Amino acid sequence: MADKERKLKHVGFIMDGNGRWAKARQKPRTFGHKKGADAIIDVLEECFNNGVTVVSLYAFSTENWSRPKEEIDAIFDLLDNFLKKYSKKLYEKKARLVISGDLSPVSKGLRERCEKLVADTACFNEYVLNIALNYGSRNELVRAFNLLKGKGEEITEEDISKALYTADLPDIDLVVRTSGEMRLSNFFLWQCAYAEFYFTDVLWPDFNKEETKKAIEWFYGRKRRFGGIENA
Repeated sequence: MADKERKLKHVGFIMDGNGRWAKARQKPRTFGHKKGADAIIDVLEECFNNGVTVVSLYAFSTENWSRPKEEIDAIFDLLDNFLKKYSKKLYEKKARLVISGDLSPVSKGLRERCEKLVADTACFNEYVLNIALNYGSRNELVRAFNLLKGKGEEITEEDISKALYTADLPDIDLVVRTSGEMRLSNFFLWQCAYAEFYFTDVLWPDFNKEETKKAIEWFYGRKRRFGGIENA
């Protein structure tokens, strides 16, 4: 494989296990979400320091609304606090914030913070932090098809890609899911067409720089053929 085909550009994280981490310590689930939010900064730093230019985080899915209101409110508060804390780093790293998902149901404060950071960092292109918030891949595809239905000519794969939240981002190369679960859970199905999947039993609050490095090293040990055959 050519070096450009092997290069890890885009990593997607399905951050699972916060509740189980807290339960094992006889703490409320919200405590696990707080520790999980704390883990994000180290993971981002390790990714960016290892040549990854885009990181996608599954923060809140369209299915997560079925959780107790107290837990939902805590997740949104933690995300708001994370953005407050990490905004300085975005400017320092010249990193652009992208939000994938429908922000209309979230609180006005969080929505406005997201929209401001997206606008303020739009000029940056060194790195990208893509947060999937109130996101579901099937909903994203329905939205894309509705945007394209009046196109008046045959719709191509490129048209669909350009109608997604991730329109100008590379496809995901590596998906990392923590906590031992082995499914995508409606996470960027289109963008993961040729992704490698790394599943670990480590719960998200314990997923640190060393675990991130292990996932990256695992990726570079894979043979990516993209439907072809390996060169002799």
